[in-house]
Amino acid sequence: MKIDRFEDILAWQRAKELTNTIYHLFRSNRDFGFRDQIQRASVSIMNNIAEGFERKGNKELKNFLFIAKGSCGEVRSMIYLACDLKYVTSSGRDDLLSKSEEISRLLSGFIKTL
Repeated sequence: MKIDRFEDILAWQRAKELTNTIYHLFRSNRDFGFRDQIQRASVSIMNNIAEGFERKGNKELKNFLFIAKGSCGEVRSMIYLACDLKYVTSSGRDDLLSKSEEISRLLSGFIKTL
């Protein structure tokens, strides 16, 4: 299947959903450093997928997907911290981790196909 737009990439769609969830969950959080960091990291996932796709070359796309995967790891790390700091419940943590791990698997699969 040929992908014509980055919006059609499943990893980008899932990253967008995760970003929206993170923005919603932490919108009232007064720990501004934490909130800004987890929001930036989640946005980085979807934006790096988009930017890499728009470069129109598999080599560059692959590099940007690796960056997105790194940002995905950063989000997971921040999720653990959010739970330790009682910003999310353990069930909220598990839901966010599951979403993040799915995105990471999708990115790995996409990288392998390139």
